[in-house]
This record gives sequence, structure tokens and C-alpha cells, in this order.
Amino acid sequence: MPDLKESIVVRSGRKLSRRSLMQSAAAIAGGGAAVLTLPLGSVLAQDAPTASTATSANTVAAAKVHSPEVLADSRVTLRVYAPKANEVLVNGNWPNGRGVAMTKDASGLWSHTTAPLVPELWGYTFSVDGVKTLDTNNYNVVRDGVGFSNSLLVLGEPSKVFEAQRVPHGTVAATWVPSAAMQTPRRAYVYTPPGYEESTTRYPVLYLLHGSGGDEEGWPIHGIANVIMDNLIVQGKAKPMIVVMPNAYWNEIATLDVGGPRTAPPPGVGSGGANYDASEKDIVGDLVPFVDKHFRTVANRDNRALAGLSMGAGITTNVALKRLDIFSAAGILSSGGFTPSANNPGGLAVIEKIAPDFFTNPEMTNKKIHPLFISVGTEDPRLASLNDLTDKLHSRNINCIYKTYPGQHEWKVWRHSLVDMAPLLFRS
Repeated sequence: MPDLKESIVVRSGRKLSRRSLMQSAAAIAGGGAAVLTLPLGSVLAQDAPTASTATSANTVAAAKVHSPEVLADSRVTLRVYAPKANEVLVNGNWPNGRGVAMTKDASGLWSHTTAPLVPELWGYTFSVDGVKTLDTNNYNVVRDGVGFSNSLLVLGEPSKVFEAQRVPHGTVAATWVPSAAMQTPRRAYVYTPPGYEESTTRYPVLYLLHGSGGDEEGWPIHGIANVIMDNLIVQGKAKPMIVVMPNAYWNEIATLDVGGPRTAPPPGVGSGGANYDASEKDIVGDLVPFVDKHFRTVANRDNRALAGLSMGAGITTNVALKRLDIFSAAGILSSGGFTPSANNPGGLAVIEKIAPDFFTNPEMTNKKIHPLFISVGTEDPRLASLNDLTDKLHSRNINCIYKTYPGQHEWKVWRHSLVDMAPLLFRS
């Protein structure tokens, strides 16, 4: 194992809660090693402790509300105790799930039962008299930057890849990477595959970036990348690999509860302000050499891939396609960088500016980049520009794999993108 100044380890595939991370960070700050050994099982299943749902007037206590309750027919009942509220809405990312009014009974318990939901990891919040709030009876709370929501898993064959199974699990460690630009270490999460500690094998590496306003906790917590990779690897669908999930802001030390209060995104970066030259120096100059030094990697371009969502897709486009001497695969998830605007011609012109030789010899380009994976949600405004981009790439004889998924600009789309992209990596 590498010599890590901070190590927060997950051995079960379970997602980390912010409270657990903060407790671990506190232990580290006190000089002790912090290791989280978490139980196996369906950590996202919603079988909360059985509680009474009696509705006699004024007898329902908020602490005894059962929510969410996944029913046998895949409907989901959500409940919240708010006796003084005049209106409570559900905002879920399932079909027709936004702005749905809940019903109040005589005791002050509000409830709503959805139509049957397809097996999926869904997200939702409540709105109580116009104020966005969480379902405090659901312990599954996820964060993306400064945005919080609850999650619930509807089990079924399509969603098994999102459920921690009784299989060998990899490890997720939080480490600190020296930054030349910041003159201080910056935090990244590193997933190593099952059996890494006991073997001498060297592994390929996927560098996986979050989006605007997010941070290094996005993929391991909201994206449950470690659970997905465990399941794909044990099924033989993906090659065992290391997955590095850094803070994609070159000028940010760490997530807000570790690095201190900040705006989201930090000043000067994020949507419309990303410094791709600085990102290139951070990734190619600092991150890749650190990972190759401290982890057992196959340290060549054929065994490195760079992928990211939204802002991370923009970084991937501008770094991976430019630096095909470093990376042999790219994953561009829900990118807005190909949409024409006053300052951006969009489409193929974006790639031509980054990599002028990209289209000169399509056969050579296809040998250098395998795969070029592009994805987007079917309700994402970026869909039209990415449809056009992939059509034009194919017309120029550039191989790319293009996937669309039901959803908007959201983690539901990006988790499925990882499920489909990871098995394509490092196969040739």
C-alpha cells in the first residue's frame, strides 16, 4: 500500500456518509489511523426499522415515521410528519415525480405513494411550504457540492449493479496529492480493486472527474463508483483497475468540510471559467506521476483513461484529446462544451482547436483513442449538440461509442454511463 498521510478505507462497498467521513477526519487530525470497516449487504435498501403508521390524531411522532417504504409491486410510499404545514411536495427524479402534492391525514402525517418505479437508484427531496428539505427518516443522504438529496434503491435485475453484493470488495482510500500550483497537497479518492493488497499485480488506471460545483466525494459517494466497479469486476465485465477520483478543481484543496468554507463552484473556475491549461498541468504534471509512484500501476498511455461528467467532461475533452501521449481512452459524459455559443463555435471545431491533427488521419486517431465514449441524458439540453457531434464524428470516420439514458443532467445518467463505459476500457 502507498504511504498515505490520510487513509479512510471502505472494505464493504458501502457508500460513505458525511458524518462517517468527518469522524474519520477527526480521528486522523488527532493522530490516529482511521479505518472504516463497514458491514456487507444492501446498504441502499430501504428496510428501515419497523414503525407504527397509526394515524390517530396527534399520536404520530416524527421519529417513528417509516419513509421511504418500497412496496412489493415497486411502488414507493414517502412520508413526513409536518402537522403545521399547509403544503408538502415530493420532488423525485423518477417520471412525473417533481412537484407532486402529498396528502395530509388528521394526525399531521403527509404521505404519497408513487406509481411502480423501474429498478433504479432514485433521488428525491421534499418541499414543505416552499422550503426544500430532506426526508429525515431516510438515512441515505447524498451530497453533490452544496446540493443534498435522499436516495432510495428499487431492487431488480437492472439495479443490481448499484447494490453492494456478497462478493470480494475493493478499497477506497483518501490520499493527498502534492500540487505544484497550489504549493500544498490536494485530496483525491483512489479505488483499488479486490485483492489489491494481497497481490503484486499492476493495474490500469481510470481517472474519473466530477462536475461543476462538485468535489472529490462525488463519484465515491453519489456515484457509488466503488460499488459499481466491484460488481463489474466480479462478474468479469470489467478488467480489474484502479480508479482515481480527484478534486477536479486545480485550485481547490479538498471538499468543503475538509478544505474549509467556500463557494460552489470556487471563484474563477467551474462553468464558463475552467482553466484547462491549469487542469492539464495538475492532472498530467502532478496527479498521474503521483499515482504511478504510489500505486502499482501499468505506467503507460495504453493503460490510462480519463473521463468526467459535465465540467469534468470539458476537462477530459481538453486534456485527454490533447494528450494522447498520456491517455488512450476518454469518457465525455453530459458535456456542454460542444454547444455553439457567442464564444464557442461548438461541434467538431472544439476538437480541431484542441487537437489539430485529430481528423487528419482517422485510422491513426482510432488506434490512439479506444474507446472515445460519449453519453448524455435524454432530457438534458445538451442532447442535441451531442447528437450532432457524434453524427459528425462518424461522418469523419472517427470511432466513438454514444449512449443516451433516461434522465436529465443528473447522477442517474452518470452512474449508468460508468456501468457501460468501464467494461470497454483497456480491452485492446
